[in-house]
Amino acid sequence: MNTAPRPDDRGRDRDAEGRARNARPRDGLGRPLPYGTEGVERQPEGVTRTPEETVAQAQALLDAGRPFHAHEVFEDAWKSGPEDERDLWKGLAQLAVGLTHSARGNLTGGARLLLRGASAIGTGKWGERPHGIDVDGLGVWARQLAQALEGDRSTVDAAEHAPRLRGSD
Repeated sequence: MNTAPRPDDRGRDRDAEGRARNARPRDGLGRPLPYGTEGVERQPEGVTRTPEETVAQAQALLDAGRPFHAHEVFEDAWKSGPEDERDLWKGLAQLAVGLTHSARGNLTGGARLLLRGASAIGTGKWGERPHGIDVDGLGVWARQLAQALEGDRSTVDAAEHAPRLRGSD
């Protein structure tokens, strides 16, 4: 059975259930490319992972300069994880999207999302290192990058500025 999105009668991509699903290939920062262009492999949606798997996969994507794709991994965790951890995963997704926007050249939006994500994960309600995640270090990283974006008007190299989710380990 082919479950790939297909254009509807108005040329919009839809999945088998008729929901909007963009089938255009994407670049490493998640930007749509023209149909027929080779893009990077997309993250599957709706995957349930353990917290360990989530952090490991997201870190690999961040290290590869693919923060948009890391955001999708965090999004799956916030949608499928325990209710009391959803803000943690959502905040991590915001950090990844903040880095994505910064790498795409939207420095103002990137800085705002970095600060929003730092605020979300820095509430302290998860303990010092939930699932081994260095929330304090990530907050420092996000605030420093957001401040640097204020003074620098160039894009950010996503791989070069990738955070270490578990700190220096």
